[in-house]
Amino acid sequence: MEHKIKIILKTICIFLAVLAASSGGLYLFDSLFEGALADWFVNSFVDSYLSPSPEEVGRYITIQSLKWFDLKRFIIFVTLGIVFLGTATVLLVIYISGKHSEKRTIAKTGELIRQCMEQGRIASEIFPDEYAVISSQIAEIRAEMLRNEQILKEEAARKSDLITYLAHELKTPLTSVIGYLSLLDEAQDMPVEQKAKYIHISLDKALRLEKLINEFFEITRYNLQQIYVEKEEIDLSYMLTQMTDEFYPILDQHHNTIEVQVDEDRKVYADAEKLARVFNNILKNAIAYSYPDTLIRVWEESTEKEVRIYFQNRGKTIPKQRLESIFEKFFRLDESRASNTGGAGLGLAIAREIITLHGGTITASSVL
Repeated sequence: MEHKIKIILKTICIFLAVLAASSGGLYLFDSLFEGALADWFVNSFVDSYLSPSPEEVGRYITIQSLKWFDLKRFIIFVTLGIVFLGTATVLLVIYISGKHSEKRTIAKTGELIRQCMEQGRIASEIFPDEYAVISSQIAEIRAEMLRNEQILKEEAARKSDLITYLAHELKTPLTSVIGYLSLLDEAQDMPVEQKAKYIHISLDKALRLEKLINEFFEITRYNLQQIYVEKEEIDLSYMLTQMTDEFYPILDQHHNTIEVQVDEDRKVYADAEKLARVFNNILKNAIAYSYPDTLIRVWEESTEKEVRIYFQNRGKTIPKQRLESIFEKFFRLDESRASNTGGAGLGLAIAREIITLHGGTITASSVL
């Protein structure tokens, strides 16, 4: 309000100054040219004619009268000109003042934001009351930045821990493979049963080594790749049935079975390769964290707008605070990392990213 009053007073002062300068200029012009303006006024707006003198016979006097119609028209024209000039002056002053005010406001806001970010103080302590909306927005942005920063730090820490773990774990099976192969090479006359045992152990350790190397590649591939989707019509029932058949060796090893209940005519519009990767990652986790001799169920529920696909297994209950993190990168449920269960902690993170790119959502729940 105070700023607006200042602008109005400034405009009035400028207008009066312009009016005074114009009047003074006209006076100086008339003086300089010896009454030229007065002569112009008389010639333009005064009628002069001779009339017999009432006091003296045969004598004539000059009578002058104003041309009211021409004078009124001139006054109206001048008044409109003054109004136009005044309006233009007001608008020009308001525009210039607004530009200067806008620049000052932007500069001040930028400085306040810089102070808020650099000093780490609460936004409400730095921003005046009239900046309450901006202060609130800055506080929200800053909180979001801190959350993202914390997430990135935790993710980097998990990734670093995982790489350290994998690097350490690579040594163990590699040492075993070298050791047993050395024994086989040195003892040519080793009994057949003992040789078969050493070969079997070496193969197990080599397979373990291959899995760890694949996890390294998975981490690198996820960091470098940009996931794109190319959608087409997919037979959902055929895809899930085919995938469960491919998991038969792992299911047999874990003594699990899978039951798929999907409408045979169910079609979805998605990227077949990417969606298969999602189902593959989910099924791997479902099998890895299932109790032996239990059933893994897969079914779908559909409406006109969406298709929901459920995967259900029976295993150890996941605590709520950890359940919220299973879709984060490099998160693994087996914190001890001593078991063969689980991989680099990227499977479900990749699944979430692919589902999100399809415009869908992925969630998990764990109940007793």
